Amino acid sequence: MSDLNATAAALLGLLHDGPATGGQLVAEAEERFGTFFSVTRSQVYRELPALAKEGLVRLGKQGPRSSQQYVITAAGKRAFKSWLTSESGPDHLRSPLILRLVHSGSLTAKQRANLLDSARETYNQELDDAKAAAKAAPDPYAKAIAEFGQAHAKAALKLLDTVAAN
Repeated sequence: MSDLNATAAALLGLLHDGPATGGQLVAEAEERFGTFFSVTRSQVYRELPALAKEGLVRLGKQGPRSSQQYVITAAGKRAFKSWLTSESGPDHLRSPLILRLVHSGSLTAKQRANLLDSARETYNQELDDAKAAAKAAPDPYAKAIAEFGQAHAKAALKLLDTVAAN
């Protein structure tokens, strides 16, 4: 794979910590990346065979219930390092909330209010989680990322307040 996509790179990065099954990778991605980079189960199970075909991961031990561990190879470590040091390009925001707001004209007033209330609850929880993560951050990078999470949640809450006022 000459150019890793971000999902493949995320998986290779997680596999640097040791062998893992697809399910373990999904759980670890959710824990490590939170809301900033979502990795779905279907993406993981689509990406792992492609990484194996390219020789960037290999099959490890067979686990319980026919789960299959994957192990990063030396080529996978090199590809990941290359991805880390390459130009990242623009960040793309994929927000289900903003997509819903764009199409909220198709909703009743009550449905729009429910959408805003639900989103407000979600972003208030994300703000609380990010504040806790910033306090518990083990290093300056983790702290900065958690603080970014706070800023993101605050921006989303401001968006919701602005939309609700109109």
